[in-house]
Amino acid sequence: MSAPGPRRRGSGGTVAAPVTRRTLGPDDFVLLVEAAVPDLDLAGWLTGRRAELLADLDRHAAVFFRGFDVRSADDFGRAAREIGPELLGYLERAAPRHEVAEKVFTSTEFNAAQWIPLHHEMSYSHNWPTHLFFYCAQPATGDGGATPLAAERVITPLIPAEVRERFARDGVRYVRNYGPHLDLPWQEAFQTTDRAEVEAYCAASATEFTWLGSDGLRTMARRQATATHPRTGETVWFNHAHLFHVSNMPPEVAGALLREYGPEGLPRNAYHGDGEPIADEVVTGIRELYRQHALSVPWRRGDVLVVDNFLATHGREPFTGDRQILVAMSDLYVNRSVL
Repeated sequence: MSAPGPRRRGSGGTVAAPVTRRTLGPDDFVLLVEAAVPDLDLAGWLTGRRAELLADLDRHAAVFFRGFDVRSADDFGRAAREIGPELLGYLERAAPRHEVAEKVFTSTEFNAAQWIPLHHEMSYSHNWPTHLFFYCAQPATGDGGATPLAAERVITPLIPAEVRERFARDGVRYVRNYGPHLDLPWQEAFQTTDRAEVEAYCAASATEFTWLGSDGLRTMARRQATATHPRTGETVWFNHAHLFHVSNMPPEVAGALLREYGPEGLPRNAYHGDGEPIADEVVTGIRELYRQHALSVPWRRGDVLVVDNFLATHGREPFTGDRQILVAMSDLYVNRSVL
């Protein structure tokens, strides 16, 4: 049976709706799908094509939709639900976000002048989204602001074997400190003001926790360093060590925080799973591998990007001016091996 015909806005019916397809970057990484007719509704075009898109993601790791008629957060949410019918909320947050439509959020609200290193979404957790969706509501009005991507099929084999073996064996231990003046408040990270709810979440996710003072919380959790794709069976590098490690902070900021709070009191830090420190050069090297092999496609208003969170990492280039990229997530994967 053929897929339902896509709609053009205001047409009241279905029309032929051709698209063009080509790959960007080396090794077929990132498939660009462009609408070849005007006013083509992305959600309508995607209806009935979920299996086709999943096959494209398995092959390419990311699919960029351009030239479709996506005018709002609600349009974006409808399109995302054609691929992942149950969009996800966002608990155990690592950055502030705001929900602008049902299960559609602002992207990481972080200093526009700084890079966000490439990473897998929520790879510091015991569960994470399989699919990520990005929508360009407003490209940067100044310079920069692209969302670079890197293919994990390229990166994982380039990580030195001794590093991969140590991490795969021991995992990664994350220490986070939440408070009103240190990183995120725990109420923001866990989306509740009820300590009992936080304690229940920590117990269910094999996370140690300690309440500190009147309004502070410290958590410690050992998590995976690699993950196996649920459809392709590939095992890839999958952790937040290079992002949470103290070496990712500007040296002057790290020095001040270490003097004030000590290594266990930093907003976030990453260790080997056995508690041993991770050498700066190890995580610096991983961050640099991602940067060296990143592909950046400048945003245009209305663009939608779908990313397989196992097979690709994403980040953010610095930018000037105004910029709004919205995000959604679907298909929760639970890593029961760390529970």
